[in-house]
Amino acid sequence: MTIADYIANQLFNVGVRYVFGIPGAPSIPYMEAFKNAGIEFILTSNEASAGIMAAVSARLTGIPGVCHATFGPGAANLSTGAGSALLDRSPAIFFTSEMDDRMIGRTAQMNINHQKLYEPLTKATFRLNSRNVTEVISSALKLCREEYPGPIHIGIPSDIADLAITDSTEIVSDVKPPIQNNDSQKIISVIKSSRRPLLAVGLTAKRFGIRSELLSFLDNYKVPVVITPMAKGIIPEGHPSYVGVLFHALSDYLKDIYDKTDLVIGLGYDQVEYNYESWMPKVPLIHFDTKETDLPESGDITRFIGQPEDWFRMLQNLNAGSLIFEKTLIKGIRDEMSSVFNGFSGQFGPMAALKILREELPDNLILTADVGSHLHLAGQYWDKGEFIITNGWSGMGFGIPAAIAAKINRPESTVACITGDGGFLMTAGEIITARRLNLPIIIVVFSDGELNLIRLKQFWKELPPVGTILYNNDLFGADKFLGVKVLKADSNESLRKSIITALSLNEPVIINTVINPEDYKWLIVRQ
Repeated sequence: MTIADYIANQLFNVGVRYVFGIPGAPSIPYMEAFKNAGIEFILTSNEASAGIMAAVSARLTGIPGVCHATFGPGAANLSTGAGSALLDRSPAIFFTSEMDDRMIGRTAQMNINHQKLYEPLTKATFRLNSRNVTEVISSALKLCREEYPGPIHIGIPSDIADLAITDSTEIVSDVKPPIQNNDSQKIISVIKSSRRPLLAVGLTAKRFGIRSELLSFLDNYKVPVVITPMAKGIIPEGHPSYVGVLFHALSDYLKDIYDKTDLVIGLGYDQVEYNYESWMPKVPLIHFDTKETDLPESGDITRFIGQPEDWFRMLQNLNAGSLIFEKTLIKGIRDEMSSVFNGFSGQFGPMAALKILREELPDNLILTADVGSHLHLAGQYWDKGEFIITNGWSGMGFGIPAAIAAKINRPESTVACITGDGGFLMTAGEIITARRLNLPIIIVVFSDGELNLIRLKQFWKELPPVGTILYNNDLFGADKFLGVKVLKADSNESLRKSIITALSLNEPVIINTVINPEDYKWLIVRQ
């Protein structure tokens, strides 16, 4: 078996069915091997998109995402996706073609040190040779899934694809985080003494899929819950314990509940989204996680490292009979936030558009959202289907590649993307990818002609807008973009009609949603 065939077969054996990327000449044997193994190579318009697609595929399937790029500029573009996989905690393998051993240290066209490039962006980086292929592939598939999951980079010299494999290494497919020594007695003591605890549930909890365990726990222990943006969906937003989303729009309203707490319990809370010290009151913290993190040393912070079942076992020490549950306060916070959101109806702005999207899009929805002002609103307001964002890496240009990956991996679901015009322009070339694959994705572009979140921060500093205007007049100026239909919506009625039309078509559709951005000024919390 050749190296190319071996890599393809090992990827297929762990469930990989797609590799995303842009090939170079050394890629050809690998693409052939992927095809023969039953893996489809998805050509993208930009390598950064390929990395995002691999990361989102991993998030949706639990199987390592895989992407590939060629020398130098290809590898550099792909590295943006590696950052997304690293800080959004997605297991993925990033392959790049590299110069052969004869040229690796030489001055040559497109030749840079890929290992140095990827070292800060991945959990590990390797360079293959004819003696380490089985060990590297096995290690990479194991390491990418260990806590926290993330990307592994593998550089492939351009001349080894057809070399023979003569040995094999067993692939470890079931990786569990280690159990660490914990000060259980101190944790139990702190938990037992609490009367007003607050659960802060985060990305790690969402990755482990603890929704049912959390809801069972809340049936017996009436405790308020706040969540980080990427944990959205882990608890129904109509649940009596649900308070809201940290960091996003109107999150300053949550202060009324956490100012009353005597203990914060971080449940799978990953600070890559939002540091505790950015919002926590001055009370003790118990941090339940799967690995040691860089929390500051403090007598008020107690760590517990283990599996989710261990977290809930420890939480059974809460004194259910003495808990003070602020049910009326929680409902009051939610009602007030809802009233504020619904109050923005006098103009066609982002809130009016989000309300119509929520009403018209079906329940079997996967919604991806790009980075920008609109994400702050959707992150708090949206409560339908599966919501996919980047909040660890938080890079603009995420929404469209994420939607493409979602539709490829979940073809039975309705997939839509909300993006600002700035984020759209960063990955607009992927419209061709969606068109070529005939993926019926609805891309809703909130068009306001500016980088609004930067403009808003200039406004807070009482500065005039500089460097934030994207274009003049209409973003598209036509009813098609790269051969894809563009439906223009500039009112409640035209947006509703555009969504109904888009849902009826078996093809990608862009809805150019021309909004008044004034809502953002009043809804986004100043950080």
